[in-house]
Amino acid sequence: MSWRVRGGAVPLARPVVLGIVNVTPDSFSDGGSFFSTADAVAHARRLVDDGADMLDVGGESTRPQGASAVTDTEERRRVLPVIRAVREACPATPISIDTVKATVAAAALDAGVAAVNDVSGLRLDPAMARVCADAAAGLILMHSRGGVQDMSTYAHANYGADVTGDVIAELTRQVDVALAAGVHPESLVLDPGIGFSKRSDQSLTVLSELPRIVALGFPVMVGISRKRFIGEITGVTEPAERTFGSIGAAIAALARGARLFRVHDVRATRAALDAAWAILGRDQRAPPLPPSGATATARPG
Repeated sequence: MSWRVRGGAVPLARPVVLGIVNVTPDSFSDGGSFFSTADAVAHARRLVDDGADMLDVGGESTRPQGASAVTDTEERRRVLPVIRAVREACPATPISIDTVKATVAAAALDAGVAAVNDVSGLRLDPAMARVCADAAAGLILMHSRGGVQDMSTYAHANYGADVTGDVIAELTRQVDVALAAGVHPESLVLDPGIGFSKRSDQSLTVLSELPRIVALGFPVMVGISRKRFIGEITGVTEPAERTFGSIGAAIAALARGARLFRVHDVRATRAALDAAWAILGRDQRAPPLPPSGATATARPG
């Protein structure tokens, strides 16, 4: 019941919360808010204080409207100073790098991150799997279609009658790519890519049928925080105000087997997940609640 990452393991005996640190000027929810290193580090400290088990640092937006790819040089310029500074400020908290570029992932791993969060699921850079394998890094494979500029749109939301089955088939192919490159099975986490190349009804279907993805045998992460479908359900147009709806979706995903949650609003989500897990964890099919204060044991680098 743990996720193997570089330098250790992240226990999965309770829900794991990854706090989002976007070092971008154009993310859909908080673009520009933490663009400087000082602001990003202050934000990271708050996330850890609020209960984040990990921090997910990203330097390239995949927002639904007008996302633009950035060069590997620019992405490294954005994320590496933040990674180094966050490691110094929060040395006990493992960091993941949110990138689709192997060169950025390699540099971030050298700087001390423990895992790579590839929202392309290894599709966009064939060197990514080998970089992760060589570093013995954790690897999050997210389902998506298309490139950085359109993977969050509906341009590729053309599924058959069984959208979850299509997602499973495509994720399974990328799992095979990772394993063939030498990534350890216990280093893999799957993310169904809610809101990525999926219309709202398709995202809801995948969330409802999450146990089918859990049945593949890998830990499952969901990134549903402040997503567009939450706004459509709740009528909240401003992403930063979708906290309550995001938490409701997270609890539903937890009950269906998700164990990792990538979120903006850590304090509220942490409390809600812990309360839900105190109940769900009593089911004999679920692992028990760990001692109070237990956190991830992985150490960066």
